[in-house]
Amino acid sequence: MLWWALAFFVVAIIAAVLGFGTLATAAATIAQIVFYVALAMLVISLFVYLFRGAQGNALT
Repeated sequence: MLWWALAFFVVAIIAAVLGFGTLATAAATIAQIVFYVALAMLVISLFVYLFRGAQGNALT
């Protein structure tokens, strides 16, 4: 998911350099939203791992 945020960030930078202000703003906003969603999913998965412990892991 962070790859999508990075891709939209690169699109925003390229659009800003080329002078497409509206496209750059939209791409930067999408990149920011995707980044925060990925960050929230990371925090949630860490809490689940800590509270559940390693015993719920299917690999062990």
